[in-house]
Amino acid sequence: MSFQTPITIAAALDNIERQFYLLPAIQRDFEWWTDRIERLFDSLMREYPVSSFLFWDVQDRAKAGYRFYRFLRIYRQGFKTQSEEAGVGGPTNFHAVLDGQQRLTSLYIGLMGSFAYREPRRWLIDTETNIPTRHLYLNISRTLANEEDGREFKFSFLKDQDTSNADLHVDPDGTWFRVGKIMSLADFYEYTKFITTNEIPEIGQRILARLLKMVFQDRVINFYLERDQDLQKALNIFIRINSGAIQLDFSDLVMSIAVANWQKKNAREEFHALVTHVQGVEGFIIQKSFILKTYLYLYSKDIRFRVTNFSAQNAQDFEANWEQIRDAIQEAFALVRSFGYTDYTLAAKNAVLPIIYYLYHRGNYGSFTTAIAYKEDRRLIRKWLHEVILKQVFGGQPDAILSQIRRAFAADVTAKSKIAPEITQFPVAGINEQIKVDMSVGEEFIARLLETRKDDRYAFCVLALLYPHLDYRNNDFHMDHLHPLSGFNGEAIKALELSEADKLPFVTPEWYDSIINLQMLDANENMAKQDKSLLEWIDFESQHKDRDLLLQRCIIPPTASLEFKNFGRFAEQRKAMLADKLRQLLS
Repeated sequence: MSFQTPITIAAALDNIERQFYLLPAIQRDFEWWTDRIERLFDSLMREYPVSSFLFWDVQDRAKAGYRFYRFLRIYRQGFKTQSEEAGVGGPTNFHAVLDGQQRLTSLYIGLMGSFAYREPRRWLIDTETNIPTRHLYLNISRTLANEEDGREFKFSFLKDQDTSNADLHVDPDGTWFRVGKIMSLADFYEYTKFITTNEIPEIGQRILARLLKMVFQDRVINFYLERDQDLQKALNIFIRINSGAIQLDFSDLVMSIAVANWQKKNAREEFHALVTHVQGVEGFIIQKSFILKTYLYLYSKDIRFRVTNFSAQNAQDFEANWEQIRDAIQEAFALVRSFGYTDYTLAAKNAVLPIIYYLYHRGNYGSFTTAIAYKEDRRLIRKWLHEVILKQVFGGQPDAILSQIRRAFAADVTAKSKIAPEITQFPVAGINEQIKVDMSVGEEFIARLLETRKDDRYAFCVLALLYPHLDYRNNDFHMDHLHPLSGFNGEAIKALELSEADKLPFVTPEWYDSIINLQMLDANENMAKQDKSLLEWIDFESQHKDRDLLLQRCIIPPTASLEFKNFGRFAEQRKAMLADKLRQLLS
């Protein structure tokens, strides 16, 4: 990247007109409003610096497969706010603007275009009455002084309805010069003729002379030029220099390139509708980057966010299969919700990608969550999901883990068949063979699980694994303290007259507010239990239920004392019982 010889505004606009300056798909839409454009022109008239620009020299290899856009010249609020695509298939190379789009577009609109916005109390209907066209004018009767915003030259977008788009317009505020007219006055003869014919007074002549110099003589377009043809590098540069007003991330830019190559559908609207559905119906917050990652996981050998993975051809495949991909994503999150997960308790959304892969390539979306035929398959997926979340499988290098898991479905993901024909159920054993992480269940791991507190995001996962029989699909479950939490207060504990050693479990949250003292109950059962002591509740339930089966279902040691004063011993016995069960489930 090197600093180039500065150029004039007129030269920059000529480059825009002949499409030597273009916008890459990673750029946002034009966002500046009229007041900001007017301030830019005032700054330039006063010879203030307007920061440097960054252009990327695009050659044949870099422009192949990606879209570029012309600058917006005619802006109409709500109706014409996006740039038109430029044809770049020929032999001519060009410069893509990485930094400076808003400023260059503002200059282009002010000097060669127009800006239309809705009148107050008018509907957003595309008529001149509701959205009048405005051109930029400069007051040549006077300069400003003591303005609150510090302006010296009065620029304003005036309505064509008032000015008739005339070169000069007179109103009570003075004489206004249509700024775009200056583009035809570069020749000294034409400029002198205009001044003489219109009898422009001295102050107006001085202001117009300054405008002429600003456009045709001042070399205010200072720019760096990046010549490297690696679009990946260009994107990284773009992120670094655009990290101010609106936070960007790499997936935002990759998505801009990916969806720009869709032909028939509006990708942004489709993505927004899917994100809204998953959040509104299923309760999970996903980003557009998750949708892009899903496509890569379903079809690309390389699942990293790289520009080369979103060529024009890949984008066409993405669009052609969009409905099926969308439906598989929706089905997967509906399935995960039926397991009882929420956005908070689903600690690793990457864990949903293998489920989407399985549903999509087997065509099992639409009824997988509810059909009886898939009951056993759902059980396998549910248990697997609990395990990988608890073992935090995706915590280190998720892309590597995801790629390893995918090999359990098909040895060659580039082949036409992306799931082996012999796989008729979710391949838990195959996945465990492929992943290169420690899946062992040691004593330290078990102890950490049992110390998980009620409000921890992993608590649901531990309890759902221990209590698989409840109706999680309809959220008909509650986390419940066996010994009520209300009992663990200073006065109640003091009344027990315990020694300092025996008191320890009563005052340690990792004992009384953890899995050790928690169970998962049917919502109705928990409503009936309310704040009963554990002994009272078990005695009450045993009146119409088998006591031994009740204790077994609640994972309560059959010989343990249920009296509150014996909580310390109860906790030790239940901890050992839960540890044994978790070892069996997770081994």
